[in-house]
Amino acid sequence: MCNPAAGGIVAAMLKLTIIVGLATDQDLHERLHDLAHRDAVETIRLDRGDMKRHRLRAETDKGTACAIALPRDRHLEDGAVLLLGDDRAIVVRATDERWLRLEPRDAAAALELGYHAGNMHWRVHFNAGTLAIALEGPEQVYLDRLDAYLTDGRARVVDHD
Repeated sequence: MCNPAAGGIVAAMLKLTIIVGLATDQDLHERLHDLAHRDAVETIRLDRGDMKRHRLRAETDKGTACAIALPRDRHLEDGAVLLLGDDRAIVVRATDERWLRLEPRDAAAALELGYHAGNMHWRVHFNAGTLAIALEGPEQVYLDRLDAYLTDGRARVVDHD
């Protein structure tokens, strides 16, 4: 789009006014996974302070300029999906990473827990007998998915970030 007053070209800004859901929602997770394989998921990185705002301008990791304008009753959070189409998605990610650390009861539980985390496509790392899961949405979603392991004692939460 040409802006004669500025004497140059102004890029169109994508206006995002809704939160489609969270990246951890089962139906969205699968669609995002497919788009990610096609390198079609863009990320907006925000610090916790900016996530409290309802109106802000941001740029995705692929350079898309975005104007976020949410209703007062909606709030951004880590994993918020702002756009989900057939060819592209835009997801909000927190700049400060949060981790849920679990300690498996024994080697068998560790294998089961690692297998489960892999099936969920969670980002993890292992350290001194613990499994750390990167939280890319509300912590409670992860705890709910791990409920069977936590309830029967195969694993216990040892640290929250």
